Amino acid sequence: MADAILLLAVPAFLLLMGLELAVTRAGQAQEGRLLGYDRRDSRTSLAMGMGSLVVNGAWRFVEVLLLAAVARLSPLDLGHGWTGWGVALLGVEFFYYWEHRAGHEIRLLWASHVIHHSSQRYNLSTALRQTWTGEYTVLFFLPVALLGVPVELILASWSINLLYQFWIHTEAISRLRSPIEYLFNTPSHHRVHHGSQAQYLDRNYGGILIIWDRMFGTFEPEGERVVYGLTKNLTSFNPLRVATHEYVALLADLRLAASWKDRAGYLLHSPGWAPASVVPAGQLIGS
Repeated sequence: MADAILLLAVPAFLLLMGLELAVTRAGQAQEGRLLGYDRRDSRTSLAMGMGSLVVNGAWRFVEVLLLAAVARLSPLDLGHGWTGWGVALLGVEFFYYWEHRAGHEIRLLWASHVIHHSSQRYNLSTALRQTWTGEYTVLFFLPVALLGVPVELILASWSINLLYQFWIHTEAISRLRSPIEYLFNTPSHHRVHHGSQAQYLDRNYGGILIIWDRMFGTFEPEGERVVYGLTKNLTSFNPLRVATHEYVALLADLRLAASWKDRAGYLLHSPGWAPASVVPAGQLIGS
């Protein structure tokens, strides 16, 4: 069911990308107000998205087994009614916030998540630029299974969460009305998340809702024109290079590490961390 939701949405993704392409071309004519599309960049994003679907499909059986094993430990069974769906959607959203935040604050996880931030463009094709090594994500949803939520509802809620986030990857929509901007993740909020300026780094982690960022101190409103990408950008559009570049940099730092403590630091501290007297080989800091 979960994969089916995303697969069924593919025609809509393509249709909306075509519509956005027309809008951003018009915007580009207005003194470059919108960045628009770049053929090489969008081709890379689409390749990353297709690869991610293949990898996720291959891992889905393992994820189902893991979630089911944890669900059996729960004394609760919330069923498939309103309660089950409500807890599933809210629980997945809450733990997605922490999974997303961990993906920025722990370098080993950032090596996977950095793929999504590697584009210097910001359009609907960027939403499809997904990692090929994000299998750890399911671990963050195990508490939802422990609450007695059926596995299929967890997976469906996870897909709904990702589906929602597709439309917020655009410059074609500015700010929305205040109640929406206060509660929900919007294009304005998510543009900040993809920014490389200091004030925008590691902000606005929410999936559907922005309230977690407001609650836990990671919210930043959009102000200065966002510069998208990494603090040190890739120059390659090769999907394999995009998928692996931070792992390569991480391995280089691990080889140079003088102690196991330093190796653990490279793996578990934030991107850009290094022992006091060492400059890390990998400088692709979170954005």
